[in-house]
Amino acid sequence: MKNNHTLIIGGGIVGATLALKLAQDNKPVTLIDARPKRSEADWQQVLGQRDARVYALSLASIHLLKEVGAWQKIAASERKADYSQMQVWQLNGMGELLFGDSGDSNSSTGNSNVANNNDNTEPKMLGSMVEPAVIEHALWQRLSAPDVSQYLTVIAGHKVVDMDWLGATQGYRVTLDNGDVIDARLLVGADGRGSFVRKQAGIELDVLDYNQTAICCAIQTEKPHLATARQAMLPTGTLALLPLADITDEDKANPQHWQSIVWTLPRNQALALVAEHPCYIADKLAAASHYELGAIHKIESIASFPLAAQQAKSYVADNLVLIGDAAHGVHPLAGQGLNLGMLDVRALSKQLAHDYNRSGGTLWGANQTLRSYERLRRPHNSLMMHSFSALNWLFAGSLAQIRPVQQLRNEGMYRVSKIKPLMRLFAKQASGV
Repeated sequence: MKNNHTLIIGGGIVGATLALKLAQDNKPVTLIDARPKRSEADWQQVLGQRDARVYALSLASIHLLKEVGAWQKIAASERKADYSQMQVWQLNGMGELLFGDSGDSNSSTGNSNVANNNDNTEPKMLGSMVEPAVIEHALWQRLSAPDVSQYLTVIAGHKVVDMDWLGATQGYRVTLDNGDVIDARLLVGADGRGSFVRKQAGIELDVLDYNQTAICCAIQTEKPHLATARQAMLPTGTLALLPLADITDEDKANPQHWQSIVWTLPRNQALALVAEHPCYIADKLAAASHYELGAIHKIESIASFPLAAQQAKSYVADNLVLIGDAAHGVHPLAGQGLNLGMLDVRALSKQLAHDYNRSGGTLWGANQTLRSYERLRRPHNSLMMHSFSALNWLFAGSLAQIRPVQQLRNEGMYRVSKIKPLMRLFAKQASGV
């Protein structure tokens, strides 16, 4: 076994991206995914249906996917919805925030007819909405490509059942459910919020339960989305209307009418609503948005999930590091969960390469390397998690309806919308570049 071997547990988007990044840098890496490997026919069956969920990929995440060769496949599939504006408004307050080339503007209420450029220039893309399976398919196509096969081993359909630390010079010995044993200098936990790696390493979590549940669905609206990601700040929680790709010939003949919905509500209210007939849910949803995009003609794939923020008290241990949801999870109101994980990938891969090259090829996954990664990422992720929690508190719940809080919130949104350099800074932060 080579002494710079890396084992990544978790074959989702973040884990697969890191595996490709390391293999492209000619570093031996093994990726383990508990899910069975899908055939191309299986993938096409999954992709044949519209997924109500989308990831709001920032420009930084898109650039990373380009580097590993996955974005090119996503673009070729036409299963993405680029957006050039972000519109944030509160229904009972002053003004809105509109980010984008035609934005930095303010109006007294939300307005679906957002401003268009007057100079006929192409609007600048802020990001792209892509369904999870579309990203995963592109990454898994790349995982079997000849240019990375020399350095990359993929094991699918098997779970890790045991982890033993053998000391700093040897790293970890991992046992799979089929009895196979793998030794690795560096073990990476990319296995999601319920991370087995994190639990086995004895790393504790800080958890904040919002007592909210998000309803997710896909809707076809009367008005087009105009490449705009929208978010209404309601007293019950946030309501996001995110552009979806047009996947059928009928969609493409009348484009930009499909949206992905993430509607945050108090838990009991959300669970009662998802039990209702889809037509009833569609009517309530349209009313909640004050018919921002008109009536809802179709609604599909209704689901719900509880909301909580969490962060590992440490991202690292000897020969072990956590990335993505295994390390942190945030409120979905800003759509930054996956983007934070992709920034983890970039920071970790850079730090590993930097210390390896500086040491003349002797240091790989050393404690000082992993601590440097943690110092780069944990404070930033903490700031994002607490900022999103503060925004959620500021707009939703009983305290948010107290008159002084409403006045502070209204005045803040109004003032921010008038400061164009600050609006451009927010847009830049959202893009991740």
